[in-house]
Amino acid sequence: MTLSDEELAEELTSDLGRAPSRLRVVAGRFFRSPQGLAGFAVLALMFLLAFAGPLFTPWSYTDKDFTAFLQPPSPRHWFGTLQTGADVYAVTLRGMQKSLIVGLLAALVSTAVAAVVGAFSGYFLGWTDRALSWVTDLLLVLPAFLILAIMSPLFGAGQWVLFVVMLALFLWMVTAKIVRGMTISLKEREYIQAARFMGVPPVRIIFRHVIPNLSSLLIVDATLNVSAAILTETSLSYFGFGIQPPDVSFGTLIADGSRTAVYAPWTFWFVAGLLVVTVLAVNLIGDALRDAFDPAARR
Repeated sequence: MTLSDEELAEELTSDLGRAPSRLRVVAGRFFRSPQGLAGFAVLALMFLLAFAGPLFTPWSYTDKDFTAFLQPPSPRHWFGTLQTGADVYAVTLRGMQKSLIVGLLAALVSTAVAAVVGAFSGYFLGWTDRALSWVTDLLLVLPAFLILAIMSPLFGAGQWVLFVVMLALFLWMVTAKIVRGMTISLKEREYIQAARFMGVPPVRIIFRHVIPNLSSLLIVDATLNVSAAILTETSLSYFGFGIQPPDVSFGTLIADGSRTAVYAPWTFWFVAGLLVVTVLAVNLIGDALRDAFDPAARR
């Protein structure tokens, strides 16, 4: 096969040829949406607060003020202090950093796995499809919370990346089934068949033609998986099965603050409010992206 054959096969992928203009259209529709614009602005503000906010306080999340135990908000401690003397503002922003990082990475990994597994399963069918579908169905019936709880001793200090991998392992199965069905339909398109008849390798077709044409589904799925991963991490950490001390996250802070929420509300409501606002912003972005990619969506 000559180089010109490959170039001709790629020219037949009309959707990819229109990618830049389509991206501009989708971006324009997204930012014209009030909920998309609001979600993007709030989420950007959350990231700015999480990563730039600690620069404006002299306290670190590991520091303790032994002269101020469980003190209300003050000019010295903007969000008050915990029972240990830790600055609530510092530990809250550290927890938000960790939860945002875990949510984003878990969403990206799970969406990537779903795209690859679903595309390979739908394109090759046969034994490949049966094997990958068996793995997908097996993970769907396994009790994810119980497995993560059993493995929690491995998520010690510095091992949060393993926690991200395990969290992503249980987020991709439903999307993979959707991608499989769409791939079965997509591989019958003329440009896919033309590339196959011209000898383009199947793996190249999957990664250059199939998966990019499922980008709208995958982008929306990745966005919605961010909020799902954040809430799952928060739930696991609340029960002590997620991020482990001395590090903190939304879940560990909510678990600690719930014990003193009645008589020291600043230990609970600041972090709970930031969690609600973050998840709401991500969901608004996901809904706006879904409408922006949908050609039948109205203003």
